[in-house]
Amino acid sequence: MSEQSLTVKEAIRGRRSIKLFNGQPVDREDLIEIINTAVWAPNHGNRQPWRIILACDAGLDAVKELIREYAVPDWKELSEEVLAKKMQKFATPGAYAFVIVPQDVRQKERYEDFAAASSFIQNIQLLAWDEGIGACWKTPNWIDHPKFRTSLGVKPEERIISMLQFGYFDTIPQEKPRKSAEEIVTFFGEKE
Repeated sequence: MSEQSLTVKEAIRGRRSIKLFNGQPVDREDLIEIINTAVWAPNHGNRQPWRIILACDAGLDAVKELIREYAVPDWKELSEEVLAKKMQKFATPGAYAFVIVPQDVRQKERYEDFAAASSFIQNIQLLAWDEGIGACWKTPNWIDHPKFRTSLGVKPEERIISMLQFGYFDTIPQEKPRKSAEEIVTFFGEKE
């Protein structure tokens, strides 16, 4: 891991969702260090309602094959060229993390756990960015497919809320505009 150490403001303003990775693998130890810091995300009752299935090193090729089965279900019928094009966005990341939360039957706890895990994911993305590792939070519909969940090792009482792709990149995407505070804040008790 590097000693880049962006300020919090620099990390938040500079971080981008990376979708074009250069194929270089991401080191397991770097990801573990990122996760060990990210767990300090705020969470209700200190439940820490997350777990991660991490695919890197030897597991990376296996998870890409599993993804192929569900992202491109007709892959066996396609030419190598067409399959490669459809799999490009899944083939170049250097690691994957599936963030999983319990699917609590109590609505309040379920929402709290989702919010806490979202903070955890944001921490992961910011910490990765600080290390020069790009990330992209994805939620393709096939991550809820029962056979995909079973193959990944997700329990019936759990839900995958994120497929994080990690990797190194050659180009930083352009900044996209955000709404200003003036556009989104309403001051209670003041007439508009």
